[in-house]
Amino acid sequence: MKKPEETGLNKTSAWDSVDRKAVDRFATEYMSVIRDAKTEREFVEAIATIAQAEGYTLIDPLSRKAFPKSDKLLFINRGKNAVLVRLGKHPLGDGVTMVAAHVDAPRIDVKQNPLFESTGLALFQTHYYGGIKKYQWVTIPLALHGVVFDKNGRKLQLRIGEDEADPVFSISDILPHLGQAQAEKKLSEGVAGEALDAIVGHIPSSNKNEKTPVKANSLKVIAEQLHIDERAFAAAELEMVPAMKPREVGFDHSMILAYGHDDRICGYTAARGLLDQRNVPDRTQIVLLVDKEEIGSDGDTGMQSEFLELIIERLLHELNEKATVRQVLWNSVALSADVGAGMDPNYLDVFEAANAATVGNGIVITKFTGSRGKTSAHDASAETLHKFLEILDKKAVPWQVAEMGKVDVGGGGTVAKFLSKRGIETLDAGPALLSMHAPQELASKADLYCCYLAYRAFLEQGR
Repeated sequence: MKKPEETGLNKTSAWDSVDRKAVDRFATEYMSVIRDAKTEREFVEAIATIAQAEGYTLIDPLSRKAFPKSDKLLFINRGKNAVLVRLGKHPLGDGVTMVAAHVDAPRIDVKQNPLFESTGLALFQTHYYGGIKKYQWVTIPLALHGVVFDKNGRKLQLRIGEDEADPVFSISDILPHLGQAQAEKKLSEGVAGEALDAIVGHIPSSNKNEKTPVKANSLKVIAEQLHIDERAFAAAELEMVPAMKPREVGFDHSMILAYGHDDRICGYTAARGLLDQRNVPDRTQIVLLVDKEEIGSDGDTGMQSEFLELIIERLLHELNEKATVRQVLWNSVALSADVGAGMDPNYLDVFEAANAATVGNGIVITKFTGSRGKTSAHDASAETLHKFLEILDKKAVPWQVAEMGKVDVGGGGTVAKFLSKRGIETLDAGPALLSMHAPQELASKADLYCCYLAYRAFLEQGR
């Protein structure tokens, strides 16, 4: 195999063409957001707060009230899906320029009847969310985030395990001395889904008549601290995420190790690219943040929902335009902003070097997704690729083209196919990551900044 640096297009370091002080400032801002926003709800809330501080007005899409006199609008769907709109000079019927990213990430969800006791421990039963390597989630500190309703029907937003004084939670693993049977299994079978039960308590109740004293005491502590009983879990939405803060990696502080780069790195850079627009655009600009991509983009907050259509319908009504929603979408262009697989120096055999992404070489342009013969793929046209690469070259934004691994090794998908199904001219573009879908993913600061520059330029240029 040829060395990666000897093959491929545009394999020059992005560090050579970016303002390193600007990169560091941007990375610090990004790290401060993802440090606290570890669920889709929290990320949408964080972006909404930033957008409103930048002059965006929060609108109820179902309200019959007229819009305020503003060209900067924000819509939120059930707390997990957001649409940021910057109205342009041209009619909506001419189409919009859009960047779409997903804001959910692989994690461990708590079941609705979770609490049980075994071997002197209280545990939560869980169900993993998204494509994870289950063995990576054992023995690490986990934080509990989510929503639960107390006895008075008040919604509580939990965030336990992030502060130094907070407890964390943990999923145990078998010791190597007794793990021979586990070691002989395939890696994917070494930890079963039903073995991802998280330890949440250990002290028994003082009531000696309790059949499950540790569970009873855990319920007592939960009641005292959160004012909820066991029944509350049935209606709760609780997620266990890594209780670790983003950290800089390398002697040169050049990379970011963090949970949820996939795909909040794109969600943040896209939002920032819109918020930093200084002039009223010709075409209306939209940043769309969606949920549920990691499990198929289904549901009322995923890319397959019709929240986007609802917003466009409302905008057409407010602007008194005669175009149809379908016409708007068919005349629109979009970037599916999602991460790619960076070529890993420890696993070179799964990549085809000439068509693999490398970290630090700028935003990754992916013509097609899918797997093994482009099954279930979005495949962008030559015209779409040409137009976007012209925009990047005009703004001197570092870029590279790549696919996700060798042809018969694997593959993946994004929300692109759900955008293009609506008739939107769509292309995948995002940064390369190492350790994608692991509890801690690795991204280059240079690529983070290149994505911001690329999304900002795309929104400015449109067609």
